[in-house]
Amino acid sequence: MAGKGELASFFIFFLCLYPSLEEQTWVKSGYFYAGSEIPVSDIDSSLFSHLICAFASIDSSAHPLSFNSSFEQIFSTFTSTVKRKNPSITTLLSVWAGGEDPSAFASMLGESSSRRSFIESTIEKARLYAFSGIDLFGVWLGRSINITNLSVLLGEWRDGVDAESRKSGKPRLLLAMGVYCQSIVDSLSFPLDSVQRYLDWVHLIAYDYHLPTREKGFPARKLVLGLPYHGYAWQLEDSSGDAIGHPAVGPAETADGAFAYKAIKSFIQDFGYGASSVYNGTYVVNFYSKGLVWINFDDVEAIRAKVTYAKEKGLLGYSVFQINSDQNWVLSRTAQEAGEDQQERRWFWLVMLISIAIVVLLIFGLICYLQRRTLKSEGESLESRAPKLQKFGYATLRAATDNFSSENKIGKGGFGPVYKGKLPKGREIAVKRLSKTSKQGLEEFKTEVMLAVILQHVNLVRLLGFCTDRKEKMLVYEFMPNKSLDFYLFDPIRKYSLDWVKRVHIIEGITQGLLYLHEYSNFTIIHRDLKASNVLLDDEMNPKISDFGMAKIFKKDDVEANTSRIVGTYGYVPPEYVRKGIYSMKYDVYSFGVLLLQIISGKKTSCYYGLNENLNLLDYAYEQWKDDKCMEFIDPSLDDSSSSCKLLRCIQVALLCVQEKAGDRPSMLEVSSMLKNEFSAVNFPKKPAFSIKKDEDEDKDDKCLLQEAVHSVNDASISELFPR
Repeated sequence: MAGKGELASFFIFFLCLYPSLEEQTWVKSGYFYAGSEIPVSDIDSSLFSHLICAFASIDSSAHPLSFNSSFEQIFSTFTSTVKRKNPSITTLLSVWAGGEDPSAFASMLGESSSRRSFIESTIEKARLYAFSGIDLFGVWLGRSINITNLSVLLGEWRDGVDAESRKSGKPRLLLAMGVYCQSIVDSLSFPLDSVQRYLDWVHLIAYDYHLPTREKGFPARKLVLGLPYHGYAWQLEDSSGDAIGHPAVGPAETADGAFAYKAIKSFIQDFGYGASSVYNGTYVVNFYSKGLVWINFDDVEAIRAKVTYAKEKGLLGYSVFQINSDQNWVLSRTAQEAGEDQQERRWFWLVMLISIAIVVLLIFGLICYLQRRTLKSEGESLESRAPKLQKFGYATLRAATDNFSSENKIGKGGFGPVYKGKLPKGREIAVKRLSKTSKQGLEEFKTEVMLAVILQHVNLVRLLGFCTDRKEKMLVYEFMPNKSLDFYLFDPIRKYSLDWVKRVHIIEGITQGLLYLHEYSNFTIIHRDLKASNVLLDDEMNPKISDFGMAKIFKKDDVEANTSRIVGTYGYVPPEYVRKGIYSMKYDVYSFGVLLLQIISGKKTSCYYGLNENLNLLDYAYEQWKDDKCMEFIDPSLDDSSSSCKLLRCIQVALLCVQEKAGDRPSMLEVSSMLKNEFSAVNFPKKPAFSIKKDEDEDKDDKCLLQEAVHSVNDASISELFPR
């Protein structure tokens, strides 16, 4: 279930990355100028999450807050009034820093006592008039503003509101500031580290034609994009064009050209004679021209584009300047809808991703369930069909092999690695574990389990049980302490431990095992993978044939069959199997003949021999036998003087077993008789299969195929090969 855990981890990780709406509320704020002609009660506060009442001033003497006497009543009742339409609205008190004339503000910054007086006054007035935060607006950087002192003020201001909150037990006041997107003049810029650390957010005043800078390192989650509810009227130099960038000579209609949005709409309606404004998506601005008058402003198209941009870029929200300039709340409603559209899209994609993740998890879980159910049913099926075999649990075999440690690994085959283990009662076992990269699979596994039920012979390795837990496929055998035959045959030192008497004993045991498979069991069994590494040796060096995963079962009256899936080991596979996929008992006879030549010579099938080293093992044996030079082929450590089974006779029998045509090869019954009875007649063998030296009467058409097969001879297992 590791894959399921990985999907779940990814799902949780995705949720953690998605911005939490509780942690970061979308800010829909707007400035209301207290000197506006519209009453506070007319504000549609339901269109906003935050409203900012502007502006309180800084007294130039002791630097506390001061209010225009005509407007203080508006400040005092602002919060209670706007909450009537929107009880959840958050209000802030905005302090004017002076803009281009920041003398009082700059003076306050330079004195510690003045800063303290300012901070205490802002907190006191905010609490007095039920505001939830304080905003600083109109901070214009210039030579009179000390950036270090500004940074100190922000830090002391944050400390002041934190201390007041702890003392009063009330929620901490919000701190915000309007930041102009201006050019860096005289290498001055806002102290971004302090702004980021001490303020809840900044209102990005990205309008009024101040040139933007690319400040680095400021987080989008603390930026609130400014939206101007005003524009400017310009007098064109001539009437030859009205495109953006056309030369202008100065402001039009008003002293500085400034126009509130609702005034612009009225102007267009009164003097446009049916004309309307044009939206430019490249510059994200609306404009209107009539004669020499050219007006730029943000209408619903520009507002919608900017709010969408703020959402897409992960900004905290938007801030309107000023809401009293709106006309029938058209722009405010557009901004709200654009934010909600983006929010709905984000929720849509969140829901979609969650749904997809859930569906994937469900599908994956269903697949895992079906796999476990299939494995369980297969295990139960094997258990019911093989009642004599023990079903081992995964935990039991893991403990027996010390978690399948490399120290306990005793071999590796086509099926997978083999481990030595010890059961709780002390019995030693060999555990063959299917490798994930193995091309052998469930069918070979089932074959070996089922054959273990019907096959019982002293020269066949005994299967004790199996394991199908946790998608594993493991076979448990009796442990063979002396490893396999190849461990001795092909080692220049260990081969001396196998004299001819012991080798004859091994030959007889292999012969008896094959006789049982072919003749004496209830079915005819074709092993199809007989080789030195599949002959195991017990503590008394008795041979036991192992690895029945490739075996095929015949009824007694069946002679041969064919397949398109070629399996076995190069060097041990007969030619009819390579060419046409035909297999019969003569397949195992051929493999036995190759193995017998190896036992006699101690030589591998993967090497070449002879004076020119151009003969494979079978050719080399045949040439030496034909030229009466068998002693050059035989392992020089062997002596058959004390045995009735003679080396030369064994070579001749082996060469009979590896003849080209299956019909020319003897059966295992005949092989057994020839090996046991030294006086029985033995035929003269023909050239062996895959010989590079063909007799004149042999089929010359096979030359290309045979040479190709000879060059493929090695000890690697075949798992998939299609015959010609």
